[in-house]
Amino acid sequence: MTRSAAPPELHLPDLPEVSVTLGGAPPAGPGQPRQALLPRLLHVLSSYLPLLLMGLLALSTWWLVKNTPVPVEPAGAAAVRSEPDYTMHGFAITRFAADGQVRVHIEGEHMRHYPDTDRLEIDNVRIRALGQDGRVTLASAKRALANGDATEVQLHGGARLQAQVPGQPELQVQSEFLHAFLDTEQLRTHLPVTVQRGANSARAGGLHADLLNRQVNLGAPVRLVWGQKP
Repeated sequence: MTRSAAPPELHLPDLPEVSVTLGGAPPAGPGQPRQALLPRLLHVLSSYLPLLLMGLLALSTWWLVKNTPVPVEPAGAAAVRSEPDYTMHGFAITRFAADGQVRVHIEGEHMRHYPDTDRLEIDNVRIRALGQDGRVTLASAKRALANGDATEVQLHGGARLQAQVPGQPELQVQSEFLHAFLDTEQLRTHLPVTVQRGANSARAGGLHADLLNRQVNLGAPVRLVWGQKP
């Protein structure tokens, strides 16, 4: 029996091990580190993008508020002034009744009109008023304050009033302050007053007179003097 020859053997040298990666990117070589930073930067930007957008929105809103022009408000009524808007020297004011007759005549050295209260301020005032019963009333003072239509007059400083009714004794009133309501023919004062009617006189702490109805109320204290001037 003849032996069969052994098959020939092939001997290969040892080969180096090679790592194999499936489904991944090839390992970075010496020239690839900078390219690997780009995906990381994009990831960071995508994470902070909402915050950056909110900051830009807030900044743009602030800029718009700071640079938006303020609308000009429409001009309203002129501010009320406490200074006179006009003055007159050596003036005279006359008011007429419905029948055309003179009712009140006011004159003075200087007159100032104040628009804030429609008030007249008169220096060295003189007033002549004609009553419904034909009574003539004369008044004077160093200074007077009157409303716009001169129906209410306050007399300050050496105020004096004389009322003459036909057929009756003259009525005289003197005080440092007299408040006259020319339409209703009322006369008032809260300061000491002297009232003279013919030969009779009185000194009182105040007065409320209704000249139209010929009534005079004196405030306490009252001192009456009959038959002579005070």
